[in-house]
Amino acid sequence: MRLKVILSGSVLGVIALMAFDFHVFNRPVELKLPSNFPEPVYDFKTNPLTEAGIQLGKELFYDGKLSRTGVVSCGFCHQQPSAFTHHGHEVSHGVDDRLGKRNSLPISNLIWMKTFFWDGGVNHLDFVPLNPMENPLEMDETLENVLKKLNESEHYRAAFRQAFGVDEIKSTEFLKALSQFTATLISANSRYDKYVRNEGAQLTAQELNGLALFKSKCSSCHATDLFTDGSYRNNGITSDFRFDKGREEVTSDVTDRGKFKVPSLRNVEYTDPYMHDGRLTSLEEVLNHYSDGVKISETLDPLLLKDGRPGIALTESEKADIITFLKTLTDKEFLADKRFSEY
Repeated sequence: MRLKVILSGSVLGVIALMAFDFHVFNRPVELKLPSNFPEPVYDFKTNPLTEAGIQLGKELFYDGKLSRTGVVSCGFCHQQPSAFTHHGHEVSHGVDDRLGKRNSLPISNLIWMKTFFWDGGVNHLDFVPLNPMENPLEMDETLENVLKKLNESEHYRAAFRQAFGVDEIKSTEFLKALSQFTATLISANSRYDKYVRNEGAQLTAQELNGLALFKSKCSSCHATDLFTDGSYRNNGITSDFRFDKGREEVTSDVTDRGKFKVPSLRNVEYTDPYMHDGRLTSLEEVLNHYSDGVKISETLDPLLLKDGRPGIALTESEKADIITFLKTLTDKEFLADKRFSEY
């Protein structure tokens, strides 16, 4: 097994990942990486992409067997038309229609992330599925029982044999299969992307003004063309942390109270409702929060408190221009790509 990087023009770098040397036919997959993105964090040397592995991961992603009831799949709360979020739900709905306490984050561009979930409780892509699967409010299942169900399936035993060359399905291959599929969920073909890569797209005067405003007022947190710096911040959406302390629940550090992951803004036009608890329903409400609704608490991000005044100074026309720009981050190809859809 070896890792080779091939450059294809000035637009895309290609990771050529050589497959495991099995007696079964299982072709490697070349993953195209956007030239305007930084280097991925995920180590493909430990989990080379193959056609069989990706297809198996996709099938698992949409299979309710991963939940206690056989109904709730990963795709139940991460739906492609809404950029793999749970559209219209303030918080996730799990087995028996149980309500979680946080909004479902979009799951594109995961191979660039070092930590996952609103509180950063998981620090490796391969371990992400364990969190919802064993959460009693989401899938309410155990890894042991999921593996038992998969091993009882002749279809899955054959699929894992082809993808990984194993006769018994164990946790390592199960988690790697899911990572192989979610690693392919790359959203990088919005009009903005094609503009910055000089691929023939143009932005209007209003969109360009919105981009300039965004860079001056928003990009400290929503940084790079991933539109997140991956940090955890208290954005003043509330000053009452009795029901959700955010990152403090992971670190036990009181200075992390009320801090949540800075989400990517890619496809943000389709990922409503917004904030960790889904309390805001529109982009207008989001910008109104930052201009006039920021609540002060001890851990409020310093960027949101200038000269004793909370928030970011924004006029109504500036808000309109920023929203117009944010809509150029919509990647319609990604939202409709049949490689990612259940059927």
